[in-house]
Amino acid sequence: MPLLGSIIRKAYELRQLPIDILTMDPVLEQEKVLKKLLVKAQNTAFGEYYEFNRMLEHYDFPKQFTARVPVHDYGSMFKNWWYRSLNGEPYVTWPGRVKYFALTSGTSEASSKHIPVTPDMLRAMQKASIRQLVSATKYDFPDEFYEKGILMIGGSTHLQYNGTYYQGDLSGITAKNIPFWFQHFYKPGRRISREHEWSVKLNEIVREAKSWDIGIIVGVPAWIQIILEKIIAFYGVQTIHDIWPNLSAYVHSGVSFDPYIRSFEKLFSHPILYNESYLASEGYIAFQRPGNFSGMELILDNGIFFEFIPYNDDNFDNEGDMKANPETLTIGQVEEGREYALLLTTCAGAWRYLIGDTIKFLSKKRSEIVLTGRTKQFISLCGEHLSQDNINRAIRMLQDELNVKINEFTVTGIRFRNLFAHKWYLGTDDELDPQLAALKLDEYLKVLNDDYRVERIEAIKNVSAEVLPLHVFHDWMKSRGKEGGAHKFPRVLKNNQLDRWEEHIRTCKTHKHN
Repeated sequence: MPLLGSIIRKAYELRQLPIDILTMDPVLEQEKVLKKLLVKAQNTAFGEYYEFNRMLEHYDFPKQFTARVPVHDYGSMFKNWWYRSLNGEPYVTWPGRVKYFALTSGTSEASSKHIPVTPDMLRAMQKASIRQLVSATKYDFPDEFYEKGILMIGGSTHLQYNGTYYQGDLSGITAKNIPFWFQHFYKPGRRISREHEWSVKLNEIVREAKSWDIGIIVGVPAWIQIILEKIIAFYGVQTIHDIWPNLSAYVHSGVSFDPYIRSFEKLFSHPILYNESYLASEGYIAFQRPGNFSGMELILDNGIFFEFIPYNDDNFDNEGDMKANPETLTIGQVEEGREYALLLTTCAGAWRYLIGDTIKFLSKKRSEIVLTGRTKQFISLCGEHLSQDNINRAIRMLQDELNVKINEFTVTGIRFRNLFAHKWYLGTDDELDPQLAALKLDEYLKVLNDDYRVERIEAIKNVSAEVLPLHVFHDWMKSRGKEGGAHKFPRVLKNNQLDRWEEHIRTCKTHKHN
């Protein structure tokens, strides 16, 4: 009833933080965060090794910190420190014993990474989630909106216990630890969320869908699209609003939403608010505020200290690996429009840690960013510097011009007659001429990327495309144990991953002919 909605809305409004992003001093807020992290971790093995207590004696402790503590990637952080936490040792890089580890392999690496998730980080994530809900009160939603269910699609909450710790998807860990007051709104609920098998979970969601009154959906676009299409087909309706008439918002994360907009619009019968969030296994990094924001606002005062590595040839090699002693900048030193790789120091015991994502600042004043890709998910065989942002925009342009839905896609760079070529793999169940698609993508990228245009004349001698049924992409994810939830298909394929993908395509074609 509206009264309950108005009470919930008022409760959210009362949680509104007194500090506004336009009046906040980003440098000061970040220094406060770093000081808290250093103070709390000074008696850990990591803090004692790097003498945090001595750093804190200096007025310029941020400079002391960046000078004394080296930059880490996952390999160095795990090899030198986190493996001890995995073995049950307390006070390694953060106070206490780590109870949860989030399993992640990003979208390019084959083996799983174990990312520590501490109670402090869980609280920080909950605080950021509430802050995002608070921001929704500035939209013109009716009071009834705040009584509706929130469908959150992620990994299974059934975590694997390994003697000293639990491991699983971050989405499963956070769902398992949701506040009691939120459980009334949370869908698909504890029983379905515990299901590990994606196909079983999907069928359960479809069967229960009509009994829910959903107002918000949260999840990775590719899998949310599958769920909505399955529900629509199962009940024989035109759009998802025939099942959930009060659905008003979709919070997406993990990948650029641009290539999915056309497909999603066909699933709705009235306008939906699209809102972006940036939640990684390492922490809740940013979310999109109401108003004139096309990007997301970094969360500068919630347990994460940010640094930024200019994403260029001085700091990264041709494979996207970070070079030794890269240039690092703090929030006060960044520039708008430049691309940076993110370093995080967090209340989960990550220290100057490269998470593998790249971003750009749209507004330094508002700490407003956009995700541009992954450090390893780009193609630069001959200096074309084809970024994930370029790839996403080209696909969106192709869909708009040819009026097709391309639900999944990836691209690779290959040798071609002693020079180079790009090959695209496009997942769609629509009719699409692969030669026309390749021609159009090539044209778009010549406009979007000057380096590509130059190298297309000299070194990139061919651009081709292969159009595949959408299930080929989904089957490959399933074969790698990455079906559903928060998993994303890689936008760029390289090396062994490319070999496995092409073998998968050959297998699919063989089965079809047989």
